[in-house]
Amino acid sequence: MNKKQLLCLKRHKRVRQKVVGTSQRPRLSIYRSLKGLYAQIIDDTKSHTLLSVSTQQKDIRKLINFGGNTKAASILGEYFAKKAIEKGIKKVAFDRGCYQYHGRVKAFAEAARKAGLEF
Repeated sequence: MNKKQLLCLKRHKRVRQKVVGTSQRPRLSIYRSLKGLYAQIIDDTKSHTLLSVSTQQKDIRKLINFGGNTKAASILGEYFAKKAIEKGIKKVAFDRGCYQYHGRVKAFAEAARKAGLEF
């Protein structure tokens, strides 16, 4: 591991000490890569993923040209919130990982809130 990866791991551990997903309020985890954005809802008490969505999925690929920008993140946030509400999940704990609440992460979060998800 290089220094950048170690610092990211330290930040992620620090965030995870405060953010825990329960069955009433599962954890919404974000992963950001250069070409896409991945989000999943996790129940940490059961260690079970309840919902997983990414910009690489076929139905979302039809709506966007490139998955690594804020426009794609906001479209993914709306889609993710609709899927979560369909499954009966309305409240989540937001886990931004080692990323700043800025850019794609912020666009995703604001779009999900606007679509009805509470965090």
